Amino acid sequence: MSILDLKYKAVRSMTWSLAASLSAEDQMVQSCPEASPVKWHQAHTTWFFETFVLRPFLADYKPFREEFHRLFNSYYISLGEEIPEKKLRAFFSRPSLDEVLAFRAHVDREMGRLLERFVDEEASRRIVLGLNHEQQHQELALTDIKHAFFSNPLRPAYEAPSLGSQSSHTILKLGWHSVYGGLIEIGHPVNAESPMSFCFDNETPRHRAYLEPFRIANRLVTCREYLEFISDDGYTRPELWLSDGWETVKLAGCEAPLYWERDSGDETGWRVFTLRGSHGLSALLDTAVCHISFFEADAFARWRGCRLPTEAEWEFVASQKPQIGNLLDMGRLHPAPATGEGVDQLFGDCWEWTASPYAGYPGYKPLPGALGEYNGKFMSAQMVLRGGSCVTPPDHVRATYRNFFPPATRWQFTGIRLAV
Repeated sequence: MSILDLKYKAVRSMTWSLAASLSAEDQMVQSCPEASPVKWHQAHTTWFFETFVLRPFLADYKPFREEFHRLFNSYYISLGEEIPEKKLRAFFSRPSLDEVLAFRAHVDREMGRLLERFVDEEASRRIVLGLNHEQQHQELALTDIKHAFFSNPLRPAYEAPSLGSQSSHTILKLGWHSVYGGLIEIGHPVNAESPMSFCFDNETPRHRAYLEPFRIANRLVTCREYLEFISDDGYTRPELWLSDGWETVKLAGCEAPLYWERDSGDETGWRVFTLRGSHGLSALLDTAVCHISFFEADAFARWRGCRLPTEAEWEFVASQKPQIGNLLDMGRLHPAPATGEGVDQLFGDCWEWTASPYAGYPGYKPLPGALGEYNGKFMSAQMVLRGGSCVTPPDHVRATYRNFFPPATRWQFTGIRLAV
């Protein structure tokens, strides 16, 4: 069995494992436009392999259902017309979850047949891309089911409530790491041949960037620190906010991070909903604050007399650190307190907003054909995030990884690191 075959089986099994505790009804829910039903995530990731691998590279492949080619497309316009209701994927009750699982099994069998044969370089490249695509959707599925369960008045928990004891942790005080700056290189290395060297096209080409001297915080901003911002009327002081941010929080009525709820029974006055149910904020004060928009992160930084790091600054620091942290394999499913030395929490816990707008690097070229729609078409009105989160698969992070979302996004596990 090849390394690629083993990797394929491992990633596909992980998707099944993450959805195993969810009922068919759970997997049907789409609680906000940014989210998708877990059933759809399972089908779309399967559609990717059928569309981009099996159809072009397995000559005798027979599609499971021809209608799925359109139904489970996401945004690849060059492959066919959009379904008008695609942003409301819970609109479709059929196919059933059982049929989606049968679709997955069919594609897995056919992928097994393909992998038993000679797989050329292009097919291998697409399979690896598909596996990384599925890992993205594993994270999205957990993010989406969290929002779905929060939207349910019963507030169900995805996993058992315990987040573990924090009493044994030595809380890391906020400190600063000085960087002298100068001419550096960022982006994924050119001509890397190791399987671990996979990257998305938006991480290339590697290029030079100049950094002025700066200082970066040794950890993420905590709930305790963010509560101080709230207590100092941070949400009602327009001088702290970008214009669009001020309009966004006023229109939405934001007064705290997403998933924070007023609770007179907790000494902080707040409770926080997690994938492990609802907990008093007093038990989470020294964990990284998450589900913060770029606008909120920027306002907090201004309030502290700081700023957000650029993505080049972040990558330069992160490239010198091991890619370990509170990721999906830890099983916590929520940010943890920082306890490390040096610059901690660069990988895991929360995706970190940067001050950099999402655009192509100098000389950027998207992939040819429909796969070129994967990243390049979104290089407008988005901000870059770095580092991964507590629900990111551990082999799916690297210093060059560029995530991106609109600046008002809060449903993702997004947090704050300061710079000056």
